[in-house]
Amino acid sequence: MPECLRGQVSQLCSALEEKVRQFRERRLGECRYLWVDAVYEKVREDERVESMAVVIATGVNPRGRREVVGFDVIPTESEEGLTQFFKDLKERGLHGVRLVISDAHGGLKNAVRKVLKAEWQRCKVHFYRNVLAQVPKRSQAEVAEAMKAVFVQRDEKSAKCKAAELVRQMQGRFAKAMEVFEAGIDDVLSYLHYPAAHRTRISSTNPLERLNQEIRRRTRVVGIFPHRGACLRLIGMLLIETHEDWLTDVKAYLTFDDAPAEEASPKLVSLGAKP
Repeated sequence: MPECLRGQVSQLCSALEEKVRQFRERRLGECRYLWVDAVYEKVREDERVESMAVVIATGVNPRGRREVVGFDVIPTESEEGLTQFFKDLKERGLHGVRLVISDAHGGLKNAVRKVLKAEWQRCKVHFYRNVLAQVPKRSQAEVAEAMKAVFVQRDEKSAKCKAAELVRQMQGRFAKAMEVFEAGIDDVLSYLHYPAAHRTRISSTNPLERLNQEIRRRTRVVGIFPHRGACLRLIGMLLIETHEDWLTDVKAYLTFDDAPAEEASPKLVSLGAKP
């Protein structure tokens, strides 16, 4: 590569890295709900290629608008790493989190309760898969239909009664599946503590799936990132684009009864560094 072109590429990378840094350090505000998930990318670290977790947190602010709250590249989804991730969000001003939605992960669940003091919702979709993985294929449709009867209930008491009934009916035929079901059902029903209009969206991590797919589509071209900074830069620019699209969307993602009045033209969150 010619020296002049190499210099231009270096300047462009530096400018993008600075924009991502400002975005990752910007001040945060209140978010009622927080979705957390991770995608794994191959990153070169100390002359070795490691599979690292790109942890992403998205939320909904009091105006019902979605936001990319934060993201980081960490070695593994350990409780220690996730605890530090949530601490960083709080230090940047994140507050008011009532519910965190994620896949089943003991370390994340502990970090949420320790740092954010919030309730935890286990992803309903992943829970279905976990239970059905213990059921023979020929019977999966039957068990899935029986589980649906639990999740169409309008309150927690009714849902738990239906869940107990399901276990009684299927314990003899699908003992392992019912063991998984009983162990996780309480955490999967947390969404019933919140407004009915919100439940479809807060019962799973599905709102993050499309974003994860777009990340994988773009990072697949790279294969192995030369270092952690390159990973943060590429994924960070995608998340900035997504964040800006969400904040300027005409329609709110969720509606809160106590939502502040909308401004005539929504303003983007400032990307200035935190004071």
